[in-house]
Amino acid sequence: MKKFLIVGLGNIGEKYANTRHNIGFKIVDEVAQEHNVSFETDKLGDVASFRFKGRIFILLKPSTFMNLSGKSVKYWMQKEKISTENTLVITDDLNIDFGTIRVKAKGSDGGHNGLKDIQEKLGTNKYPRFRFGVGSNYSKGRQVDYVLGDWSKDEESQLIERLPTSAKVVTSFGTAGLANTMNTFNGK
Repeated sequence: MKKFLIVGLGNIGEKYANTRHNIGFKIVDEVAQEHNVSFETDKLGDVASFRFKGRIFILLKPSTFMNLSGKSVKYWMQKEKISTENTLVITDDLNIDFGTIRVKAKGSDGGHNGLKDIQEKLGTNKYPRFRFGVGSNYSKGRQVDYVLGDWSKDEESQLIERLPTSAKVVTSFGTAGLANTMNTFNGK
């Protein structure tokens, strides 16, 4: 049975729970909820798994903090014997309008420290990633405050609609494949 590792990037702890930087955690939480599974704390992260359409999905929320995510990702890929092609990393992106989805087969880290660490630990930038736009509504030099800031009320209300769509991206990645997922969801 084909296995897929779905990594939601974020920072652990209540302090970060509702921040833009934790959209990866939010999306894998949505997937877990839709498939009625719970996360358990394990080595280097919180993990949940489920079967869907003949595939096994392993959801991971690294406990290493965002900037050291690569250690957790590499460990779980090796433990579960999952290739880079079957690993999807979900992260926030300042360069994309709020709520916009962009799925890619590879790419640069775009200045994102979590992706930078994953690329360094895996020795490649050729792994699928799902970037969720958080927009760039911040003053010059305030980028860190923005991504570590809580969602606005308006953004929160729109997330209610965007999270189920984001969960569909995850299952599509495993069942329809990367190319079909990109064609179906990119720009939505």
